[in-house]
Amino acid sequence: MARLEAEYVAVIDELADPVTSSDPARLRDLSRRRKDLEEPVSIWRELQSARQDVTAAEEMAGEAAGEERELARDELEHSERVVVDLETRLRGLLLPKDPNDGRNVIVEIRGAEGGEEANLFARDLFSMYTRFADRHHFGLEVLSESTTGRDGLNEVVFVVKGRDAWRYLEHEAGPHRVQRVPVTESKGRVHTSAATVSVLPEADEVDVVIDPSDLKIDVYRSTGPGGQSVNTTDSAVRITHLPTGIVVAMQDEKSQTQNKAKALTVLRSRLLKAEQDRQASAIAAARRSQVGGGGRSEKIRTYNYKENRVTDHRIGLTLYKLDQVLAGDLDEFADALMADKRARQLDAEDGESP
Repeated sequence: MARLEAEYVAVIDELADPVTSSDPARLRDLSRRRKDLEEPVSIWRELQSARQDVTAAEEMAGEAAGEERELARDELEHSERVVVDLETRLRGLLLPKDPNDGRNVIVEIRGAEGGEEANLFARDLFSMYTRFADRHHFGLEVLSESTTGRDGLNEVVFVVKGRDAWRYLEHEAGPHRVQRVPVTESKGRVHTSAATVSVLPEADEVDVVIDPSDLKIDVYRSTGPGGQSVNTTDSAVRITHLPTGIVVAMQDEKSQTQNKAKALTVLRSRLLKAEQDRQASAIAAARRSQVGGGGRSEKIRTYNYKENRVTDHRIGLTLYKLDQVLAGDLDEFADALMADKRARQLDAEDGESP
């Protein structure tokens, strides 16, 4: 930590140098580094002070007598608790940084088991994430959308833009199960359906270099609803990455060039996540590990309309505010899932310690 504290001081000094303000790229990098170091250095300084308090309290407890000794011992216990708390917080901040932190994310939602009801639920999930993004002032751009006759979604692919987008949304990946009376149900019976969510870090061109010779690009006429010229020109694009077999199709834009650019964005992100999973010795590629088979029994979260209940099965958290969750209030789940991730990382770190 002494090294990081020295680096923090050096960063602050360089930011104060007028020369730095004339170099926007350097100014940006230094500002980001200052933000990364600010909290751990602040806690480190608090910890140093708290340890001094412990030493002082120990000396007082050893020298005092009677009531003063009891007061000194109380002070010692308090100071020791503060040290433990600060040490735990500092360990959490010094855990290896997720390589995807700070990235935008690409989210893919698909209706799974349950027929048209699953597609309608996919629409509800998309609305939920749209509202969640708005609450956190994230940008959201739809890349591709395939609708059904009842305004459900066979599939929607969109990018969420924001520095904390990955941190908040990575745990949304997996099968989501809904229990409710569908609009298509005439006898009022509760049905169980599912939709799958994939969450991919958006890849920059420098992260994934694609050899053009590895691509098979097909163009064709768009299908489904569309504005003038969308369904009358060969603007839709399908890109197949031959080495992996990954296929991405885009048809929402009028321009073939725009559809190709969006398809390449999604392709790069899928390739990046697959490579990250390979390096981490994942059993399957990113999307398969996230969504499983899409079945109702494979679920990360259940949304029960009758009881106004949402349960996240990974951490055993149940909230009786389904209406608020669907309105975009996912923070309690997000915070709990992030805390669970940190706890598991700390446990793993402790297990590796000699």
